[in-house]
Amino acid sequence: MADSKKIAFLVAAEGIERVELTEPWKAVTKAGHQPVLLSPETGEVQTFDHLTASEKFPVNQAVGDVSVEDFAALVLPGGVANPDALRTDEKAVGFVKSFVDSGKPVAAICHAPWTLIEADVVRGRTVTSWPSLQTDLRNAGAEWTDETVVTDGNLITSRKPDDLPAFTKTLLEALN
Repeated sequence: MADSKKIAFLVAAEGIERVELTEPWKAVTKAGHQPVLLSPETGEVQTFDHLTASEKFPVNQAVGDVSVEDFAALVLPGGVANPDALRTDEKAVGFVKSFVDSGKPVAAICHAPWTLIEADVVRGRTVTSWPSLQTDLRNAGAEWTDETVVTDGNLITSRKPDDLPAFTKTLLEALN
């Protein structure tokens, strides 16, 4: 097994698609790594199963209190409201930009690329997402494609919960 690494999971206070947080979290944990839940504020975050409130999870640290150097990778779960809220938080957007710029793996699924757009890190990159984001991504300078998982440099993107097996497999491969 590879050396244990800390993996940042960055989410807003609510609107997180539960399985897009819990499935990569379980995969990272099973692989011997340490997932860390980050959010703009400490306390709890509310996940959803599509539009229905689901489980709450405790935040480990506020994003403003950590450094990119503390982590080996960043995971951005989707859900519609989650990345929409994150992209309005200056510290969260700055953390995402710094993480992408560091060259370390950044994995974003579903609506999460909205935060990548706000961080201005998709220009010239090939990505995928939930289909409704394709115009936003193209307008931000990305090449959008409809594939299960797309890797472009250190960016790993997927479209939806059905893509989670390929998404988590690609994330774990990037950690080795």
